[in-house]
Amino acid sequence: MCEIRTFANLQNYPDWLRADGDACLIHVRLTPKSDRDALENAETRADGRQHLKARVRAVPEKGKANAALEALVAKACGVPRSDVRIVSGDTAREKTVRIEGMTPGAVLAAIAR
Repeated sequence: MCEIRTFANLQNYPDWLRADGDACLIHVRLTPKSDRDALENAETRADGRQHLKARVRAVPEKGKANAALEALVAKACGVPRSDVRIVSGDTAREKTVRIEGMTPGAVLAAIAR
């Protein structure tokens, strides 16, 4: 028996962005203790993987920088703060953030504003 797949809805999104069911995942490199809160351009690491650069003013202690990142992403995407959460990388600079109820295309459009 052969499985048939259709690729009509397949989109080419940046490596740092992907769909996950009814949500979207973004890979972020966070810089805490910055002079501003901002989502910046994508960057490619030496190993070829990409991430979106983010800066927050908060310090990296007791989850303050993580909470600031979640708030920053929620504001940029126009979703409630409760729809955004860090799913991996709590104590690392590189994190994966899940945004509920958004498609990759909608995230790209929101971040580009």
